[in-house]
Amino acid sequence: MRLTLHIWRQTGPKAAGRMVSYPVDDVSPDMSFLEMLDVLNERLIARGEEPVAFDHDCREGICGACSMMINGQAHGPERGATTCQLHMRSFRDGDEVYVEPWRAAAFPVVKDLVCDRTAFDRVIQAGGFVSVNTGGTPDGNTLPVPKPDAERAMDAAECIGCGACVAACPNASAMLFVAAKVGHLSSLPQGRTEKKERVKSMVAAHDREGFGHCTNIAECEAACPKQISMEYITQLNRDYIQSALSSVVKG
Repeated sequence: MRLTLHIWRQTGPKAAGRMVSYPVDDVSPDMSFLEMLDVLNERLIARGEEPVAFDHDCREGICGACSMMINGQAHGPERGATTCQLHMRSFRDGDEVYVEPWRAAAFPVVKDLVCDRTAFDRVIQAGGFVSVNTGGTPDGNTLPVPKPDAERAMDAAECIGCGACVAACPNASAMLFVAAKVGHLSSLPQGRTEKKERVKSMVAAHDREGFGHCTNIAECEAACPKQISMEYITQLNRDYIQSALSSVVKG
């Protein structure tokens, strides 16, 4: 196939960016989107030009590093897939493809398609863990977990923190990310001890980082490569209200 790529180029966080067009020939339908970008970069380097900077790591749909907007869609047109799992057979010969970084104040552009997503790390640091001292590591079967709770926790734990929910949301909200992390831990006995403080701390960190508020538009669920349900946001809101009310009662 022959494609025309329109790629966002930006030399640094404070530099002005612009779209630059690149024709790419001999694109195999079996290539992944990142492999196609690798080919483009090899050709740019051979011509003495600056290659396109983009994030990637596992290339197996696990790490979430390969985050970019493709034709206005987070991770591209393939539902339930990360950019590295997107194959060029999803496009047609002669297509024009627009590639941009995440657009959110909390995710500043570092260079080209690379964003700084350490805001997610700080949200996790605010409470996305279990700190209760339980002694040595217990045997896996010592603490029984009901199957529905285990499955709910596993569904939430699928979140890879890629930021597609933020990029797709008109408000740049990260509530699906926060809800998945809170829901994962609060579904298990080990995480319920700190449940009330966790939800307050992580929502407060979310707001401090400059993410927008959730208005239930559901773009986050549609864009999520792991198809995490908005039901976790409902649960987050319920837990937050219960936590706030318990604080009032104690006060």
